[in-house]
Amino acid sequence: MMEGDCCSTSSSTSGEKRKVKRQQQKEKPFRGIRMRKWGKWVAEIREPNKRSRIWLGSYTTPIAAARAYDTAVFYLRGPSARLNFPDLILQEDDLRDISAASIRKKATEVGAKVDALQTSVHHQASSSESSNPGRVFSKPDLNKYPESSDED
Repeated sequence: MMEGDCCSTSSSTSGEKRKVKRQQQKEKPFRGIRMRKWGKWVAEIREPNKRSRIWLGSYTTPIAAARAYDTAVFYLRGPSARLNFPDLILQEDDLRDISAASIRKKATEVGAKVDALQTSVHHQASSSESSNPGRVFSKPDLNKYPESSDED
């Protein structure tokens, strides 16, 4: 093997890798999620020291998928995990030895709750823009359970 071969290929591949990474950042707004061809956002995470993945669900919004991923990565890697929304993680449970099924359940609960809130806020905002353009919606606290209404 010649010395010139290793140096020329490594510099061209590193430039290509940077270009691919920039394209991925445009398509993937958050860590741990991807968009399906038909527009749904999905999240999954690889289990540490294993080849298997934990499926975290399919969501309408990228924020919901990212919150599901954050929940799972927090339970897998602890407080040192790199999160999409570090200020929104709820540290109420014990992190010792939690199973993949429990992680999937907790992540899908968070993702589904966020997805429901995101889509309802989006629908309310789009329907009220024509009738009341000055109305501003406050961001909901996603760590709290929704309050039950007496209207039902």
